[in-house]
Amino acid sequence: MKVVILGGGVIGVSAAYHLARAGAEVQVVDRCSGPAQETSFANAGQVSPGYSTPWAAPGIPLKALKWMFQRHAPLRIRPDGSLRQLRWMACMLAQCSSANYALNKQRMMRLAEYSRDVLRGLREEAGLSYEQRSLGTLQLFRSQAQLDAAARDVAVLGELDVPFELLGRDEIARAEPALGRVKERLSGGLRLPNDETGDCHLFTQQLAAAAAGLGVKFRFDTAIEAIDVEAGRFAAVRLKGGERLSADGCVVALGSHSPAMLRPLGIELPVYPVKGYSLTLPLLDESCAPVSTILDETYKVAVTRFDRRIRVGGMAELAGFDLSLRDGARRTLQMVTEDLFPGASDMARGEFWTGLRPMTPDGTPVVGATPVQRLFINTGHGTLGWTMAAGSGRLIADLVTDRKPDIDPDGFGIDRYRRAALLQPRLAARAV
Repeated sequence: MKVVILGGGVIGVSAAYHLARAGAEVQVVDRCSGPAQETSFANAGQVSPGYSTPWAAPGIPLKALKWMFQRHAPLRIRPDGSLRQLRWMACMLAQCSSANYALNKQRMMRLAEYSRDVLRGLREEAGLSYEQRSLGTLQLFRSQAQLDAAARDVAVLGELDVPFELLGRDEIARAEPALGRVKERLSGGLRLPNDETGDCHLFTQQLAAAAAGLGVKFRFDTAIEAIDVEAGRFAAVRLKGGERLSADGCVVALGSHSPAMLRPLGIELPVYPVKGYSLTLPLLDESCAPVSTILDETYKVAVTRFDRRIRVGGMAELAGFDLSLRDGARRTLQMVTEDLFPGASDMARGEFWTGLRPMTPDGTPVVGATPVQRLFINTGHGTLGWTMAAGSGRLIADLVTDRKPDIDPDGFGIDRYRRAALLQPRLAARAV
């Protein structure tokens, strides 16, 4: 079986590896010069299944209004002039009920927990080393109200048998010793001991090398023009310049650019680019630094420890495909780092970065088949692409090769939007 994968980020490369392991002949096409050059390049670094939580939650509309007037708000909305942005926000708001939140969180955690287990096996199988740590992650609450609100997530963790610890102010330093110096600013925390951290860019590069060793061919610096369909079935990928890559199947893993590739085929994919930022800082004092990842619930910022670096990531902007680096976002990342871990890093030498996270309205990625036969989607992972990459790659490989997946794929496909009447996709595929 020949399969073409569109996209060379962590999602596409993971799919390529698993397809090659299943015996497929795989080509990966990407416009960049190498793997993981865009959204996967400098993300926050945590593999956090337990924090797989939909942004669409009860109370979010009111919070979003309050954030509009805050200096260090975790969310900014900047109109991009498109109807698509408004439709996506409307779909997200429609998901902000308690029932939808519970369903979406369970779906996300099901995939994320599976993905972490696949990642561990993959790490051993392929001999990968990407500055990973298996020391758990810690969500920090600065107020009693936040700590009380965590009960909703704790209930879901219990239902899914996910180990967790609720920590009081005086217990936080047991997990993260450096926070003992600033504990008076905190009310408590939720620790997930099975979560991990690591450099996603380094992981993807190494996995791409392992995939190449299995016969995967990578076509970098290659622009994709269109997907050709014949009689309702995938036929080929057309590259700029006229070259056609014929195959038995195709996986679209182009992140935020996936909707534009699928729209001419009558497939309306509800994915919108949510802009995020990161700051990578040289480590100065290990005793002042985190040992793993902390997530600041107030500012929605993650601080992750690599070997000799600290990665600070977060923020969310709905601003289309704008990739400008906003000084205000950098100031927020710096503020959170200095507030929680003063003296840990060299702020003057920080590397500031931004990327576009492909987000669905309900938070769950789209992993599965499309109305076009032998055309598949693997995107929409939002802030959890690194967390869900290995499992999504394994799942899509099973679906493409018609093997029974180890995980129930129900609820991950694009058909859930048709069932919910959130979209009205055109069914006619473009004929060649």
